[in-house]
Amino acid sequence: MRLSKALASAILCGVLAATAVGGAVAAAGFTQPAAGDWRPVDAENTLVIDTNQGRIFVELYPQVAPQSVMRLKVLARQHFYDGLTFFRVIDDFMDQTGDPKNSGEGSSTLPNVPGEFAFKRSVAMPFTVADRAPGLEVGFIGVLPAASKPIALAQLTADGTVPAEGLFCPGGLGMARADDPNSNNSQFFIMRQAHPQLNGNYTLAGRVVAGEDVARAIKVGEPVPAPQDTMLKVQVLADMPQASRPKVMVLDTASAYFANLVAQSKAARGADFTVCDIDIPSQVK
Repeated sequence: MRLSKALASAILCGVLAATAVGGAVAAAGFTQPAAGDWRPVDAENTLVIDTNQGRIFVELYPQVAPQSVMRLKVLARQHFYDGLTFFRVIDDFMDQTGDPKNSGEGSSTLPNVPGEFAFKRSVAMPFTVADRAPGLEVGFIGVLPAASKPIALAQLTADGTVPAEGLFCPGGLGMARADDPNSNNSQFFIMRQAHPQLNGNYTLAGRVVAGEDVARAIKVGEPVPAPQDTMLKVQVLADMPQASRPKVMVLDTASAYFANLVAQSKAARGADFTVCDIDIPSQVK
């Protein structure tokens, strides 16, 4: 199932500031996305993380990491995360949280969740191809970057799928674990930069759709000195009362506008282009 060796040689996830991509698009005379280019996030699978630095919205992907997504939602609904701190934050890497001991050694009382380092991509699974490498298709499931064997090979497999795995680009939400690959529990981290060495070795459960600037504003330290930034409240978007529920829209990666965005990023980056270079716009109202 795993693609990591192929990905390591074929995909070197570089880091390009979102402002640079946006500048290239603006310089090319892009119009604003039309109404039909946007889609609402999946409210049942979107976490709303209120921190003392601001609000972060993370869209989760049960088709990629079903057990990890379920765990995150269960704990959010139990208010387990409310008041927990970001105890380990590395500026060019990630923000780690979800530990009641605030040390990296704690977890919930629920049993561990197996590592979900790869998944099966079927023909029916929406997937926008943004790039191709030898023996690979690289693109997006919603806003989640992923790579798989070419889908044409699915007709040759017994279950009609091809192996795939998520890519740890900026904004990705990964499950923290110990040395045991099946030790996912409550801790998670949000990527500040791309780190391809995590691909195929850690579970990627979702990606920030809005509030990545908040994630980058979290206080840095290993461990973070007091006072640490805090998750004031974590909830599932669908659980918020309709009257106060924010309307979160994200650019549809299946849209023609997104295809043009990819083309412009490729032109700007040339041979250095990776899907981690794509900044996907969102709206929160």
